[in-house]
Amino acid sequence: MDNIPSTPTSLAAKKAPQIFRPFTWLMPHRVILIGLVIYLISLLINKLDWYWIEEYQDDILIGLWRTLVLLVTTFVTGFILAIPIGLVQVTGPKYLARLAQSFCSVIRGTPLLLQIWLIYYGIGSIFPEIEWLRDSFLWPYLTDAWPYAFLALTLSVAAYEGEIMRGAFAGVPKGELEAAKAFGMSPFKILTRIWLPRAIQRSLPVIGGEVILQLKATPLVATITLIDTYAVFSKIRQETYIVYEPLLFMTGIYLILAGIIALIFNRLEKKNEAH
Repeated sequence: MDNIPSTPTSLAAKKAPQIFRPFTWLMPHRVILIGLVIYLISLLINKLDWYWIEEYQDDILIGLWRTLVLLVTTFVTGFILAIPIGLVQVTGPKYLARLAQSFCSVIRGTPLLLQIWLIYYGIGSIFPEIEWLRDSFLWPYLTDAWPYAFLALTLSVAAYEGEIMRGAFAGVPKGELEAAKAFGMSPFKILTRIWLPRAIQRSLPVIGGEVILQLKATPLVATITLIDTYAVFSKIRQETYIVYEPLLFMTGIYLILAGIIALIFNRLEKKNEAH
């Protein structure tokens, strides 16, 4: 009996209990980094000029609201379009699959800024030539930059997310789909209850990154006179002749928004893993 080797459980039981040390995070290098961060923040607050924030706070809030609306509406609409674009590349028919592949290749292979300009200055220049359109209720909307920015950003999301969804649809195990068929589910039920939810779960980490990329792409709409967050801070720099403070403030806004998006998708990923 004395020669019986110890099991992993018995060895773990013999280990010395760990001592709780509440201040282990206060290592010298961490203390130095924390002090450096505090010093930089105090320097930014006391040494730089922030008087313009109160004067332009309403413009900043309006620009931020437009950025968020543009981000949410274009990504949701583009993602809805991406589902059939990705699905048709997996299921066919071939001519629709090739059409979807060509669309994704063109959008992904050209700069987004160029697409925005082509839509705004290209399509936008055609409408004034149509006489009945100038007299219709649509004319006030067509003379605004918002529809063109919305269209360009939506098509960009549709192309990039379409490729992601193609891989996600193809990656769903065929056994799950065959089991659903064996239970007598219709193709539509299989898509809505099994195939699409599983594809979204598989692509959720990538989707979170794409939302952040879309956020960073929104400043491009300022080039077609749409006043978003970036355009507001450009106006502040031009009117106050202050360079660094508006840029730092704008950087903080985008970092906070990106952090919130990352946090939301991290929570969604953990929730999916729990299920």
